[in-house]
Amino acid sequence: MSNSGDDRSEHELRVSKIHNGTVIDHINGGQALNVLAILGIDGSQGEEISVGMNVPSDRLARKDIVKVEGRELSQDEVDVLSLIAPDATINIVREYDVVEKHRVERPEVVVGVLSCPNDGCISTGDEPVDSRFEVVDDGVRCSYCGTIVREGIASLIEH
Repeated sequence: MSNSGDDRSEHELRVSKIHNGTVIDHINGGQALNVLAILGIDGSQGEEISVGMNVPSDRLARKDIVKVEGRELSQDEVDVLSLIAPDATINIVREYDVVEKHRVERPEVVVGVLSCPNDGCISTGDEPVDSRFEVVDDGVRCSYCGTIVREGIASLIEH
């Protein structure tokens, strides 16, 4: 059955457009919850969040998509996001229109964003040292102790 000229099934679930905020598209399938963790979004601040997981994609076989009403991402957030969602596209929405659209770019270094999992690292002690990680092909490497992290990067986000 057609709906106002739309030939999609009337049983299909649709996610509404956001008024103002950010749409993170082309996230690798299954990574949306890690994206939310990286951004510190858990719904406790009353954020309106829409998440689509493992939906069909032309560019990726399957993708996730996250829409966050009322929030635009900082460059630091985008840099860290790029570590687990290197193919993501960031869309900034204002008054229901996309006003900015860009692909994430992996930085060479992230500073003060991740905590080193090595308890013996100078960045985890009492010294006033910001964490510093070099971005490598398949993860990040602590600039101080050399610890390499390939999985679980989202759990190292400093909040």
